[in-house]
Amino acid sequence: MSTSAEAALLYLRQADPILAPVFDRVPPVQPNPHEDIYLALLRSIVSQQISTKAAAAIWRKFQSLFAPDGYPEPLAVLALSDEELRAVGLSRQKASYLRAIADFAQRDQLDFQHISSLDEEGLTRHLTSIRGVGRWTAQMIQMFALDQPDVFPEGDLGIQNAMRRLYGLDETGRALLTRMTQIAEAWRPYRTLASKYLWRSLDNMPA
Repeated sequence: MSTSAEAALLYLRQADPILAPVFDRVPPVQPNPHEDIYLALLRSIVSQQISTKAAAAIWRKFQSLFAPDGYPEPLAVLALSDEELRAVGLSRQKASYLRAIADFAQRDQLDFQHISSLDEEGLTRHLTSIRGVGRWTAQMIQMFALDQPDVFPEGDLGIQNAMRRLYGLDETGRALLTRMTQIAEAWRPYRTLASKYLWRSLDNMPA
């Protein structure tokens, strides 16, 4: 683990004694940023509203459509029919979203240098202009592809479940989101790392 990651964990341990034991009982989180925003967006769409295990299985089948190396080049994605995409487990709606991402990439709108220069609001606005890409997907890109340190995905079901369990929360709806956001204030400027450990506590880290 890097010195900066160790410093972040020490900060979080001191800032939130309820969260601290999680760091000792789950495998350490290793940062793994990468420059392929396009691929990360495709995976995020595949992962929406299904379990991590199911998402991994569908992603493998999706990759099998792109011989020989499994990389879904934008033009190749755009050439696939609904029937071909549904055959690997994708809904018609998700198939349309994947095509929208491929079209966006084909028009050179996912350049890493440009995207990594945007602030959180600017990046969210840019990505959510793609059909099917919402705030949650933009947050996953920020947290995993770009490894931005202070993102808190309060709308994520896994984060909600982990915090309900850990903090004994019984609120629902907007009240739950408000309470979660209040708790997470103590984690700034390392809300991303805290969130990744919460996912890991459920063995449900997003792909």
